[in-house]
Amino acid sequence: MTPVTNSAAGSASADDMPPGEAARIAREGVAEGAARAAGVTVRTVHDVAGIRAVADFFADVWQAPRDTPPYPSEVLHSLVHAGGAVHAAYSAGPWGERLTGAAVAVFGPPAELDAYSFVAAASASGRGVGLAVKQAQRLWALERGATTMRWTFDPLVSRNARFNLVKLGAVGSEYLVDFYGPMSDGVNSGDESDRLTVAWDLVSGTARKDDPAEGRLAADVVRRAPDGGPLALRDADRLWCRVPEDIVALRAADAALALDWRHAVREVFTEAYAEGLRATAMSRDGWYLLTRPSPDLPAASEEPK
Repeated sequence: MTPVTNSAAGSASADDMPPGEAARIAREGVAEGAARAAGVTVRTVHDVAGIRAVADFFADVWQAPRDTPPYPSEVLHSLVHAGGAVHAAYSAGPWGERLTGAAVAVFGPPAELDAYSFVAAASASGRGVGLAVKQAQRLWALERGATTMRWTFDPLVSRNARFNLVKLGAVGSEYLVDFYGPMSDGVNSGDESDRLTVAWDLVSGTARKDDPAEGRLAADVVRRAPDGGPLALRDADRLWCRVPEDIVALRAADAALALDWRHAVREVFTEAYAEGLRATAMSRDGWYLLTRPSPDLPAASEEPK
């Protein structure tokens, strides 16, 4: 395993540095600061044992047997050999090092501009491990010339939406209906696999500070949710869409109701995306904000994950 980053040496001022050097050092500092805040060390993984441990970690996160993981170690190893990267976050304690997060990235077309995050997960929610892993991915991709990173996630998982859209500042670039078809892992079984693709501007990498609740109370209710409450709200320029508080728990308790939510949210999103709106934020109480994107939004691609 090799470290993702190294601390910048020397004390030269930004004016004395070659063009781009100050930005590189700043990005390294962001990645190192995120890891330090989360109490982890993030490294790229190349060896067989390390990649096997990452495959086992993903199996545990997706509640799948370790002998049939969702991302087999031989596939991960091949992606690394092809020029991708497996990043892993480790926390230290009396037990030694423990794997607490991981992500896999590859390059998509055009390879010199676009990176694709194949999978990412963290076991310590709320500790900042996920942010540390994503910032390490960002640094890796920028060092290789990429300016944008894309990945997909389940749009009904509000905590992931808030992380992607608000914490990272990415934008939902496309809505994909039943992207994978039926899935048999312990998290997604019994549901349809709609996914939201997000595009992350790696150069700015800026968290979004706008409050998606602003103006929401004055908006008109245009659709009702399966629980009888409001599902979609609208004003002249914006649309808000609510998702369940915990879709994974709802799916386990009432699969039929969870599927009703899937179809209801799908209808709102597909109509909104056809109109040109894009998901740009998620509130703490489970409301997406969809707005018209700025002209420089990275273009969506349909390369499969």
